[in-house]
Parts: sequence; C-alpha cells; structure tokens
Amino acid sequence: MAASDVNRTIDAVWRIESARLIAGLSRMVRDVGVAEDLAQEALVAALQQWPESGIPDNPGAWLMATAKHRAIDRMRRSDVHERKTRELERETEIGGLKDSRDLAAEMDDPFDDDLLRLIFTACHPVLSTEARVALTLRLLGGLTTKEIARAYLVSEATIAQRIVRAKRTLSAARVPFEVPARDELPDRLASVLEAVYLIFNEGYAATAGDELVRPELIEESLRLGRILAELLPSEPEVHGLAALMELQASRTRARTGPSGDPIPLLEQDRARWDWMLVGRGLAALERAQRTRGALGPYSLQAAIAACHARARTAQETDWERIVALYDALAQVTPSPIVELNRAVAVGMAFGPQAGLELVDAVAGEPALRDYHLLPAARGDLLVRMGRNAEARAEFERAASLTQHERERAVLIERMAACVPQNGA
Repeated sequence: MAASDVNRTIDAVWRIESARLIAGLSRMVRDVGVAEDLAQEALVAALQQWPESGIPDNPGAWLMATAKHRAIDRMRRSDVHERKTRELERETEIGGLKDSRDLAAEMDDPFDDDLLRLIFTACHPVLSTEARVALTLRLLGGLTTKEIARAYLVSEATIAQRIVRAKRTLSAARVPFEVPARDELPDRLASVLEAVYLIFNEGYAATAGDELVRPELIEESLRLGRILAELLPSEPEVHGLAALMELQASRTRARTGPSGDPIPLLEQDRARWDWMLVGRGLAALERAQRTRGALGPYSLQAAIAACHARARTAQETDWERIVALYDALAQVTPSPIVELNRAVAVGMAFGPQAGLELVDAVAGEPALRDYHLLPAARGDLLVRMGRNAEARAEFERAASLTQHERERAVLIERMAACVPQNGA
C-alpha cells in the first residue's frame, strides 16, 4: 500500500477510534489531558510504523496497546505508586484490551460505558459551560479547534484557551472519571446535551472540507443520545434531543446527490429518508411531550423536524405551525440564528417579502456577520421576488464565507443561475 494510502487509512482510523481510545485511557490514568497526550503519542507511532509494517488487523487495539505501554513508561518516569504500575502491566500482559464480545457487553450497560464517563467528566461543574462543551467536542467528537470555533462563532484562539484551561482545571481538581450519582445528573445535563448535539451537527453538516456528512459522528451522537434516554427516562429534554437527532439523521441519504453535492430539504427525495429513524424520532418526541411543563429547546426543534417528517411532499409542509414553534423557541432560547430560521419559515408561510423584512432585521447581529447562511437565505428570498441581480450578490457573498467545498460549489452555481431579468 502506498504511503499516501496508509496515511489516509490512519486518518480514517483516528476519526473512528480516537474518542474510545481517549475514554479508555482516561479510565486508566484518571486524567483526560494525559489520556489525550497518550492517544496522540500512539497516533504518532502509527504514522511512523504503519507505512512500513502495514495496517494491523485491529487498528484500534494496536493504538490502545501502544498507548497503554506509553502510559506505563510515563508512570515509571513519574515515580507513580508501584502498585498502580503493576496493575497496568498485568492488564497488558494477560490480555491488554478486552475482546470484542466483552466490549459489546460493556456498551449494553449505560453505566459502564467509558465514553459516557468521559462526557460527564468533561462536563463537570468545576468547568464553565463553554469549557465543558468545547472539551467534550474535542475529546469525544474528535473536532478540531477550528471546527468547534465555527460551531460557536468565536475565534480559534478562544476555543484553544478554553480546552487547555479545562484540562488543567480537571487535573488540578482531581475530578473522578465516573458517571455522577443519579441525584447529581440533572445539574450536569444541559452541557452534556449541548455537547452531544454539537457533535451531531458536525457529523450532519461538516463545517469544512469536501464531504458534507461525517457518518461516524452522527452514529456516535445517536448512540450517546439513546444511552442518555435510557439513563434519564423522566427527563423530557433527553427525549427531545434524541427525537431531534433521529429525525434529522433520517434525511442523511437524501441530503447529497450522486456527486456528493448537498440537496436542500425541500428538494430532497423523501422516499430516500430512513423511515425507521423517523419512527424512532416521532416516538421519542411523544415521550418528551408526555412530560409536564412547557417544551424545552430540543423538544421544540424536534417538533419542527417532525412537521417536515409528517409532510410526504414539500408542498404539504405546515409552515404556519413551524412559525409558531419558532416563536416558542425564540422565547425559550433567543438567538440570532433562531431568528434567522424563523424568518425563513415566515417567508415560506407568508411570502418572501415578509421573510426578507425579518432577515434584514437580524442582518446586523455581530454573531451573523460571517455566517454564510444569512446571505444564502436572503438570496433565496430575493430569487422568489424576482430580484436576481441582488440575489446573485448574496450568493456570491455566501460562497466567500463558507468553508465547505461542496456548499461553495452549489452557491456558485446558484449565483450563475441568477440572470438579471428586466433590470432586476
């Protein structure tokens, strides 16, 4: 195998295995910062050795075994208690990693899941909310600082500082690597749900690169969402998040064409939606709605997604109900992006002029200054109004702002299609 092919394989393996690797190492060394360093050292070893020795039959096991040996060496150099060193040596010698059947059995028990332990450790109250989410995305989602910064619309330097400080804080506070007691779970839940959903979003619509979808992130976030739903069956927002992710994930196959270019929601072939996931999502939404009190932000977003799922054609979409749901969402979690989405829905329900007025009302928000979906939405509305010259300029701006190659190509095509008519 050529060196370039090996490197691509290593990159793919890392994307799939890194979160489990860091989670497993965190359980052993009880320090997420050290665990990430050890995982990175194993990755460097793979980059050095695999081009000559070939890809191992079980790359994940190779990375874990290598990282565990590095952990033992590090403990020796640090003069860590001999008993702990002997425990790790014995574990490595008599079997190292558990076999696949043992790992599968562990995954069946949500209280014995290293990834779940890691996500609650990363979301410990000793950290700020922003630091909890950034660290979780870095450790469990495998997102780069650039991708996390894009998700939060802040600078890369800010995210990098949050992650470094978060790891130092967890280490200094000696935060235990464990799932909290049940009576402590609700206090930690908001950051956990936010982190899981941002991981899902990066999988569902990658912020950069050439591929629109990152399936491994979608699958991991769905898995974590389902585990959380089992962990906290009486928490409505856990079911709301699960519903939202299931419903959005159901569209994955229909979201790209044969060449990989994105297909807008209203142009998708709904026969290609995964109706099993739709069923799961609607059932989870029903569980969320059975609880007392007003719906939270994830349940409201899931209800919006359900409006699309229940419409067998784009023309049957109940846009007025979607507007009402966005009104409620704006009350619960006001933000410029919610207002932008609400404006698009208003444009569909009550005409493009009404939508354009609302888009222009939020256009000056600093958080949307470099958000490519703002000019893209404005361009869509202008096309429907026949103002093609203005729409062309909006699509050009959107293309200059997006970091995703596929989206940029589609926006350039839309720009080219905006032929001015009658001076418009």
